[in-house]
Amino acid sequence: MSQIDPLTTPTDDQYFLEGPHRRKGEFLFALRVFGEFIRGFRALHFVGPCVTVFGSARFREGHEYYDLARHIGAGLAGLGFTVMTGGGPGVMEAANRGAMESGGQSVGCNIALPEEQQANRYMHRRVTFRHFFVRKVLLLKYSFAFVIMPGGFGTMDECFETLTLIQTGKIREFPVVMMGTSYWRHLRAMLDEMVRASTIHAEDLELVCFTDSVDEALEHVRRHAGGRFMRPPVVPRKVLGEPPALGTETGEP
Repeated sequence: MSQIDPLTTPTDDQYFLEGPHRRKGEFLFALRVFGEFIRGFRALHFVGPCVTVFGSARFREGHEYYDLARHIGAGLAGLGFTVMTGGGPGVMEAANRGAMESGGQSVGCNIALPEEQQANRYMHRRVTFRHFFVRKVLLLKYSFAFVIMPGGFGTMDECFETLTLIQTGKIREFPVVMMGTSYWRHLRAMLDEMVRASTIHAEDLELVCFTDSVDEALEHVRRHAGGRFMRPPVVPRKVLGEPPALGTETGEP
């Protein structure tokens, strides 16, 4: 597995979000953010078409949602997608694990936290970010569909950012699967209330599938995203120091 991690701790966000600072400090912060984007682009440019799986880090092996995410990861790999997650434990580990164990490709965008999130070991490539907003952009940029497993604040943030981008046309016609109908029942009711109140349109939810079935989830992804990723592969250039495509490195499947 190739690993690209920063050597610094995530203190910039606290400083930046305090309000205005000296111009030099703001400029240097912007440069660091730019550098983080470039590092992420270089690490993930050749990982192939992805489906991102979001979900909680708190469900361990043996939990029903861990097992469900593991099956989802294997199924997405079977469709020819690289499985991308937030790179941590729990649901993220399960989805990465399912993809890797089934012979597919598995990558992650980890986050550096004051109490460090431990990256899982089921990834062929990972990159660790200091800033949540950079990480979210990368989790969205390379994916053609999104699977939302049960989770907490972070999962809700990722879920609604994805839905907002789809609603506003920033990403178009990308399917979203919400796994776990019991867990999401109140959210589904809230979305229906939004439609009744006209704060969203009914068609905004056309590509959202609530299900407990792995087969139904995979069919939803296949039907709406199955042909969108059939593009000529981008070939890495050694002269630019670009990492090899997944599956071509020694020891990888």
